[in-house]
Amino acid sequence: MLNDHDSNIRQQEQTDESTTEEAELGLDTIFTEAPRPPSPQATFSTYQGSRKEFRIRLVGSHPLWGHHLWNSALAVASYLEQNQALCHNRNVLELGAGGALPSLVAVESCNALKVVITDYPDPDLVKNIEFNVRENVGDDKKDKVSVQGYIWGQPTHNLFKSLQHQGEDRKFDLIILSDLIFNHSQHDALLKTCRLALQPDQTPLQSDTSDEATTLAADSHPHQPLPHKSSVLVFYTHHRPHLAHRDMEFFEKAREEGWDCRKVVTQKFVPMFPEDPGEEEVRATVHGYILTRTSS
Repeated sequence: MLNDHDSNIRQQEQTDESTTEEAELGLDTIFTEAPRPPSPQATFSTYQGSRKEFRIRLVGSHPLWGHHLWNSALAVASYLEQNQALCHNRNVLELGAGGALPSLVAVESCNALKVVITDYPDPDLVKNIEFNVRENVGDDKKDKVSVQGYIWGQPTHNLFKSLQHQGEDRKFDLIILSDLIFNHSQHDALLKTCRLALQPDQTPLQSDTSDEATTLAADSHPHQPLPHKSSVLVFYTHHRPHLAHRDMEFFEKAREEGWDCRKVVTQKFVPMFPEDPGEEEVRATVHGYILTRTSS
């Protein structure tokens, strides 16, 4: 039996461990890159989709770059609309969603079965995503969307709660990473979450033989065959050209872990930060890859 002195020591050790764990998951540890100058207040940006216009509210002053509608998000949204079978009647997870445009397109334009939108569990970020869902998703589809805070690399069981009615082991058929890999310190954490959250291919997906699904497959981008496997979309820009090799280390690690990485998009935009150093064409280009598992 512990005496009072031993009990006090044990309680102090548990407090110290809890404090250490919280510090390891803090913003300064997870996001080690220098933040961009923030916008002074919340702003709105629009995206004209194939079926409707999306009006995206962006948070104002924030260290996690949530005050930008990134070019990669625009490219992902366009790619999803051109390849709707990636989302149609499937479960979609977005990590580090920011304004959440790709997720909103997945549910509204592509009729995803369920979309779970996540970002760092900061109240301003999460509330802003919830606002964008309310403003852009029709009442008939709002029950298809779940918003929650999530730290990359952490346990994924809470992400699956909204999928439980589909089956005990149901996971995500598509995971979206839009302009995240410039966080070089988080490559391992991002890959870990993708590995844990992606639906294994040996588990049959919910079949869909409807006329609408057949039409979606036929109308998809003619030069990019649709993957029938569960997949991860990774879109990015080399915002710091001198660190492009560090960005690409994400794909090196992915291949080492058994992912097949196939490039599907190269798209030019106006550079987001015109005054930044480095070749402008590099900073204006969005690259997109689709990742599928080649081994367990």
